[in-house]
Amino acid sequence: MAIVTVTNSSVAVNSFKLSQPLGAALALLGLKGMIPLFHGSQGCTAFAKSMLVKHFCESIPLSTTAMTEVSTILGGEENVEQAIVTLAERSKPEIIGLCTTALTETRGDDMPRFLKEVRDRHPELDHLPIVLVSSPDFKGTLQDGYAAAVESIVKQIAQKSDKQDPSPTQVVILPSSAFTPGDVEEIKEIITAFGLKPIVVPDLSASLDGHLEDSYSAITACGTSLTELGEIGNSVFTLAFGESMRSAAQILHERFGIPYEVFGELTGLEPVDNFLQALADLSGTSVPEKYRRQRRQLQDAMLDTHFYFGCKRVSLALEPDLLWSTVCFLRSMGAEIHAAVTTTRSPLLEKLPISSVTIGDLEDFEQLAPTSDLLIGNSHTVAVANRLGIPLYRQGFPIFDRVGNGLFTKVGYRGTMQVLFDIGNIFLQAEEARIQHSGSFNVLSSEI
Repeated sequence: MAIVTVTNSSVAVNSFKLSQPLGAALALLGLKGMIPLFHGSQGCTAFAKSMLVKHFCESIPLSTTAMTEVSTILGGEENVEQAIVTLAERSKPEIIGLCTTALTETRGDDMPRFLKEVRDRHPELDHLPIVLVSSPDFKGTLQDGYAAAVESIVKQIAQKSDKQDPSPTQVVILPSSAFTPGDVEEIKEIITAFGLKPIVVPDLSASLDGHLEDSYSAITACGTSLTELGEIGNSVFTLAFGESMRSAAQILHERFGIPYEVFGELTGLEPVDNFLQALADLSGTSVPEKYRRQRRQLQDAMLDTHFYFGCKRVSLALEPDLLWSTVCFLRSMGAEIHAAVTTTRSPLLEKLPISSVTIGDLEDFEQLAPTSDLLIGNSHTVAVANRLGIPLYRQGFPIFDRVGNGLFTKVGYRGTMQVLFDIGNIFLQAEEARIQHSGSFNVLSSEI
């Protein structure tokens, strides 16, 4: 059981957490024909768009109501109406995701009333679904905004088709913000191998996996479609990945009576074993030989790399869901968690198998991390790693100084092997550098 410490500093010296609207936009981009709309100033949208473009190296559809000083004082209803009507006419979206920001949440705009009055005045919008997400910047973080968007999707858009009987093979997949598009693709491939049909909400593997389309589109070209969202209620089971997805799974259970199970991690031998066993029980199908072989490969990889992980001191700065998964994996390989810093509260924090975890910023991380053998965090931790002279393994969001982030995979047997080799090679390189430095020093001493 970990002791959770919250820093009581009145200012974030080196901020770590990202905003809720950014997380909400990330989730909404996993829907087909979507364009997220921020109700706030242009700066809020520009910040989120910049982060997403740098991380994925893709064009990101994102719009804003462009609130000014005057509209903030007089009210933003007109801006919301004009933005929705303009997007509907010019971009022809299949769905709009309307996200609030700190500016409008602080002012107290009545967004449900805004939307109702806009629809009353514009009957041409009756066919256009609009997902409303409450995502103020002044509380929560990226993981919270992402989870709030998924909850809004399954609460406001998901339906049950009366023309179709419940499908014994259809399952709902709810991946949290800790999972990359590459992770989602691997999860879909594994589930499909058991003869099951997954509906992924949101499906980032289809929209942000880095593929080229035949033509430019001002909206997302791929992702979870409205047709799939209309059939969610006919699913036989929900598989939620990450504790932050539990509330969304509960909403589906309450609305449609769909049972669910939450998997906290899919990296490591035992977590993947448990996942595949659950799929085997759900489908009535034995584990395919393909994954039996991958399991044997992972066992060999663990034997090859465990020498480098044993007793290594690792410090992490990650969002709660990703922190839980990474800590459990590292401990299974014999590494020691020297320090853990995260962004927001989560039921997982107290359950972490470490002595303490800090909810704080990167200044706290820099003060806790010295004497570590490895740091794990996003690209904002690069400066910390350089000042401390400690190797860094990049995880999380954003990663803007490396390419291929959308396709990176850390789940399943194959993904676990990739993480093992990546971190193992960092430890191996550090050991070689230490030996070379020590050898040079000894030669110099003998000459003297």
